[in-house]
Amino acid sequence: MALPPQLKSIQHHLRTAQEHDKRDPVVAYYCRLYAMQTGMKLDSKTPECRKFLVKLMDQLETMKKELSENESISQEVVGNAHIENYALKMFLYADNEDRSGRFHKNMIKSFYTASLLLEVLSVFGELSEENIQHRKYARWKATYIHNCLKNGETPQAGPIGMEGEAYDDEFGAEGGGPSSLPYQSPPSYQPAGPGEGTGSMPHTNFNNIQIPPGAHAPANTPAEVPAPTGDPIKPVAAPRSAPAVDPSLLNANQESDIRLTPEDFTRAQKYCKYAGSALQYEDVSTAIQNLQKALKLLTTGKE
Repeated sequence: MALPPQLKSIQHHLRTAQEHDKRDPVVAYYCRLYAMQTGMKLDSKTPECRKFLVKLMDQLETMKKELSENESISQEVVGNAHIENYALKMFLYADNEDRSGRFHKNMIKSFYTASLLLEVLSVFGELSEENIQHRKYARWKATYIHNCLKNGETPQAGPIGMEGEAYDDEFGAEGGGPSSLPYQSPPSYQPAGPGEGTGSMPHTNFNNIQIPPGAHAPANTPAEVPAPTGDPIKPVAAPRSAPAVDPSLLNANQESDIRLTPEDFTRAQKYCKYAGSALQYEDVSTAIQNLQKALKLLTTGKE
């Protein structure tokens, strides 16, 4: 069923869902859930939109039943960790390629997909400031590098200021929208809200993201990125040294009057899930960091 024009802004989330139906059904499910929730806000009254969204709801219900035994679907905290880890792995891969000056369609796609998945995290609640910055930066980098390559220019590697960059509303003069290829060119940046201008990048400088290569991944990011379909990609490993366990955490006074809130337990669960995800990639350092955060939270009530 064709996507109604009123729901155009969710087309790339639906495309990402299709690309992940077999590769990672959890990602596909939450991309469709985000698209459905966003579509309801855009237009749920006109017949064509209502028909499209009802069909999307039915598809989500079917997926939910098929994935009912998957904790990432049955438990939101696990689903949140799954999507965030996946998005940040994509971001890390593209950022490593960018900082190394290797510009190609796979890294553009990875930047853009990371930005979409960071948007998808809003189905679990308000985005953290860190994820908002990652999303804006990834979306802008995808567009900037895409346009440079399209115009025969060499992109500037690494974090740079975003002032004064203007783009067309769609794919430049080519206009065709997302293609059926697994690595379609990303669309132009669209301002996320008021005050960012129309058709131009917000006047934001991202030099504050300048962190030494290999150490810039968020603490909950496993060290490897799953190779997407299409051109083969070798995962990029970020070298890490395993931190020593903080002895003070092991000797915490359990008899102190610590009152943990439901939110504290949820955050502790999230850190443990991040640790489990990191261990799937044999990333001991990240696993230890997240387990230490969980232990500190449970023993002191503070992060």
